[in-house]
This record gives sequence, structure tokens and C-alpha cells, in this order.
Amino acid sequence: MNRTSSNPWLHRYATLVAFCTFLLIIAGALVTSNDAGLSVPDWPTSFGSFRMPRMVGGILYEHGHRMIAGTVAILTVLLAVWLWLKESRRWVRWLGIGTVLAVLAQATLGGITVLFYLPPAVSSAHATLGQIFFCINVSLALFTSPRWRWDEPKAEDPSTPSLRALTILTTGAILVQLILGALYRHSAFGITPHLIGALVVGVLVLYVGARVLMRFSKRRGLLHAALLLMGLLIAQVSLGIASYVVKMADLHAPQPLPPVVDLTTAHVAVGALMLVSSLYLTYQAHRFLAPADDLDIASAPHGATV
Repeated sequence: MNRTSSNPWLHRYATLVAFCTFLLIIAGALVTSNDAGLSVPDWPTSFGSFRMPRMVGGILYEHGHRMIAGTVAILTVLLAVWLWLKESRRWVRWLGIGTVLAVLAQATLGGITVLFYLPPAVSSAHATLGQIFFCINVSLALFTSPRWRWDEPKAEDPSTPSLRALTILTTGAILVQLILGALYRHSAFGITPHLIGALVVGVLVLYVGARVLMRFSKRRGLLHAALLLMGLLIAQVSLGIASYVVKMADLHAPQPLPPVVDLTTAHVAVGALMLVSSLYLTYQAHRFLAPADDLDIASAPHGATV
């Protein structure tokens, strides 16, 4: 598990795929923010044909989203093939297969969303799987880096709960919060659950950040990841408040106005960045920290009893 890829071009390509996945999330958010989900009423065709439709109005966002999704799907398959042929770590190769399965499931959910006229549960599942797909591709970009190692020297973390456990909890809470946000955006329920989730995530992120600042500030990998996550939290809360205010102000507008579209789309994008940043912090905590018992076992002579 400690071996890393020695192919810098594979790492660069995996990074490109992760970046394109982020663009796909933005494109999907633009479809929802512009109420353009049924601008192209059929799938996989567009108005009964595979030809390019006129890219006007909501069709620009809906069909543009499909074009970006198709491009990302091709890039993902190529990444999985490259990993299978050149990557020595079996678990990374299978993670590449996992991202192909995720993009296929994502395309299927997207088609069902259109064919069944935007059911909130399916639309929310589509949005959630997009976030998970982004996490997998960011992970592949990290794991294929020649500089990524799991066997870094470990510092002791005697706290209870450990920072490693806290980062896992925080990442899970952010994912749940994104699910709640998707359900709210797709009108499955009101904003209250999303607000409660935001409070929980805020407390966890600040607690994790404070733990890193107080105990592990000399570990640059942990410090930079924690500062990034806290900065994104501030941006996300600000965008969430601004989005709600402008949305309520323009509640009776015949179509979403540009400030609403821009702010809600940015809110979704920063939420995705928060998720992968928390995941990155989780990876860093597992790279650089270990419980005291694990360190004692690792440092004991071979065959000794600790």
C-alpha cells in the first residue's frame, strides 16, 4: 500500500480528470439554478435526435451539461484503462474501475431524472453521486502523485476522539449536508434540515481546525489542509446566506435572475470543494498521525510483546 506511482503523466492526467469533474458539478448546478432541467425533454437523444440542438435559453445549460458529462465519461474510461495497464497497486486499479461504475450510474440517474420529470429523490441522488464521483477522482489524482506516501513518519495523537476519527466524522457530515442541500434545491423539503446540517458541519470543521492549530501546527500537511477547510467554511456560509436572501427577494420572478443563479451555483461548487478538502484532511491525518498504541507496536523489537 505504501508504493506510489512513478508516472508523472498519469498523475497529471488524473488531475485533469478531477478538474473536469469539478466543471461538470458546476455545469449541473447551472442546470438546477436556471430551472433548465427539462429544457431538453428526452434522453439520451435531444429532441428526438443525436444532432446538436440550438444552444439557446435553458437548452444551453441542459445540453451543455450533457456534453460535458459525455466528455468526462470518456476521460474517466481512459483513466481507468491507463491505471489498469500501468499502475502497480491493485487497490488503485480497482478504484479506477470504481470511478467508471460511478460515471455509468451517474449517467443512468441523469437519464431517469429527465424521463420521469425531475423526481426530487432521483435528482438528489444524481447530485449526491456527482459529489462522490468527484471525491473518487480527486483521490486518484492524489494517490498517483509520485510524492504521495502513506508511510510518512507518524506523530502520536493521544486525544480521544482522535483527529483521524474526527476528520472521518467531519467528511461524512459534509456529505450528509450536501445531500440535504440537494434535497432542498430539488424541493423535497424545506430549508430547516439544511440549516441544522450547516450548524453541525460548522461546529465540526471549527473543532477539527482548532485541534490542528493547537496540537499539530508544525505538520504543514495538516495545517494547510485545515486552514483551507476553515476558509471554505467561511465562504460557504456567506454564499448560503446571500443565496437565500436574493432567492427570497426574487421569489416571484418569472425565471431565476442572474444574482440567484450565480450565488446558488457558487454555493454548490464551494460545497464540493469543502467535501474534497475535508477528505484530503482525512488522508493527511492518516498519513501523519497514529494512536499511541500503534506507535508502540511499530517501535517494538520484532517478536517483542508490548
